[in-house]
Amino acid sequence: MIRFNNDYNRGAFSDIMQALSEDACQSHAGYGTDDWCDKASDTIRKLIHRKDADIWYFPGATQANYVLIARALTSVQSVVCADTGHINAHEAASIENTGHKILELPNKEGKIDADQVKKVAEAYYGEEAEYLTEPKLVYISFPTEQGTIYSKEELKNLSLVCREFGMYLFVDGARLPYGLGASNNDVTLEDLALYTDAFYLGGTKCGALFGEALVLLNKDLKPRFKAYMKQNGAVMAKGWLMGLMFHTMLSNGEYFEASKRADQYAMQIRAAFEEKKIPLMADSYTNQQFVILSDENADRLSEDFVFEDCGRDERGRIARFCTSWATSEEEVEKLISVIQEL
Repeated sequence: MIRFNNDYNRGAFSDIMQALSEDACQSHAGYGTDDWCDKASDTIRKLIHRKDADIWYFPGATQANYVLIARALTSVQSVVCADTGHINAHEAASIENTGHKILELPNKEGKIDADQVKKVAEAYYGEEAEYLTEPKLVYISFPTEQGTIYSKEELKNLSLVCREFGMYLFVDGARLPYGLGASNNDVTLEDLALYTDAFYLGGTKCGALFGEALVLLNKDLKPRFKAYMKQNGAVMAKGWLMGLMFHTMLSNGEYFEASKRADQYAMQIRAAFEEKKIPLMADSYTNQQFVILSDENADRLSEDFVFEDCGRDERGRIARFCTSWATSEEEVEKLISVIQEL
């Protein structure tokens, strides 16, 4: 069986495994105060052209989301996100567990826009609704849960609304390089550093064994941030493992090259489905492709491939086919050959 159900079903880049092996007998300072984390952080600061950025390493993306939001909000403030947002639909009420309400907005192919956010802000600030939670942070994903991406203009407009109303803009980057590598993308790392208050570079789904690198930009969020991480179980004693992995894959360029290749493979798969007149659920140019399958076609594909079952709509079964940094050309060719036989 060939897995196309997610982008975290393999280990890590071979260069990372080699570097970990070579470093195995070395001793390091703990809790992220080591040379590897320093090197990785310096590399990230150079990539985003922000010497003032604080970089923090998290074992997983849910922890990054949870801790950043817990740090950013007081007990009477809330989060704005798409109804399909990861924190709203896939994290077992982790944000609600911090004591904060999620104000969900209807998505359009996984995205929300500046006008929607502005209406939420105006409804609160315009009426001085003191008994409602204050919308203080806007959460978006790049790419979204449907594989779509925000344009530079959309990101800029969200940022302008957030700044107008004193709100934070936070970008979940668990699949960030797949978004940056998409053929229709015009957003850069520098843009993210310019328009957001915090974002992260995903590692778990992008070639590392595990880990996410949070880029903290807003000075108001920086004080005591590590204390919030520790309080919520997100500080690893062996933090150098994440520093080594991020330094390795960012320095040699694999992080971006492999993700771009995964996007290209995904577009070949998309083209194969389109040629068979199999409808797409969303207009994704990233590594996640959502298609509507008949039961017959789904059953045939499931004989050789593992893909994500995302429920049904009136047209049929929604299936996600997800390429990754580790997907091979041979695997893609085999999937395409079966699609062509449907």
